[in-house]
Amino acid sequence: MRKIIGLGETVYDIIFRNNQPQKAVPGGSAFNAIVSLGRCGVPCVMVTEVGDDRVGDIVTAFLHENNVDTQYVYRHKGTQSHVSLAFLNERNDAEYQFYKMHEALNMPPCFPEINEGDVVIFGSYFAINPKVRTCVYELLRKAHEVGAIIYYDVNFRASHLKDLPQVLPSIIENMQLATVVRGSHEDFSLLFNEEVAKDVYEKHIRTYCETFIYTDADKPVQVFTPLYHTSVDAAKIETVSTIGAGDNFNAGFCYALLCKDIDTQTKLAEVEEPLMKELVTVGQRFSSAVCQSFDNYVSSEFGLRERRLNGLCV
Repeated sequence: MRKIIGLGETVYDIIFRNNQPQKAVPGGSAFNAIVSLGRCGVPCVMVTEVGDDRVGDIVTAFLHENNVDTQYVYRHKGTQSHVSLAFLNERNDAEYQFYKMHEALNMPPCFPEINEGDVVIFGSYFAINPKVRTCVYELLRKAHEVGAIIYYDVNFRASHLKDLPQVLPSIIENMQLATVVRGSHEDFSLLFNEEVAKDVYEKHIRTYCETFIYTDADKPVQVFTPLYHTSVDAAKIETVSTIGAGDNFNAGFCYALLCKDIDTQTKLAEVEEPLMKELVTVGQRFSSAVCQSFDNYVSSEFGLRERRLNGLCV
């Protein structure tokens, strides 16, 4: 049976509005996607690290409760889990303040089994952090060699601009290994000082990865392949919080890959425009759902509806 593997950082998000805490939930880019997929009944594994503390206990139990394999959640004795304060502005977008023990960051070179047809979701600074880069690269290399679909969400933040000269080679390496690269307008404005999606693809992505998804808040999602450039309008919704919007777009897109039986790198490269729009639409459906609550992932009820709708993993 095909599975989806999430690779990335885990944090504990405390969400504020008007400087008052509203909710505290486990989070992280790949983490959020994997929890949503677990709630949709997809076999999932999370590869991450947490501290040897109560937050680590909460995170591990939460993954288990949401049908995610926790065998590769690494606990480091004597360390604290990472915490994030997320302050929502008037548009319900978040500004973050992180509390992390970077000196304790460590990942052993021990990975889940990866097979052709599996999907690996990864991204953010974790994917290029020099402290865990060797481990990350080895997992991606293995996934690429066996023919797994590799979905790379760039998700680069302004707080890491000072590190860009050091980590840019790893970003390029990630794109070379990826089957799909997804990034936002903000990502490529920071990385390459580019504001136009087509320029980003032609100048910075196409050489390394043929399939590129470009998102820009509530503007249409644009998809570039060597065969076409297409776009899908975003649904207009009232948001409660946009935390996890991009992560759940990733989850929905990868969920659709399973539903549509796109199980090899070659099949994805040959997806025709109408089917690509369907994949993006599912991603948008997941993203819209998560924006209507303080949670970082779709609800269990949403997941059950998707399972019944698609007849997948029921």
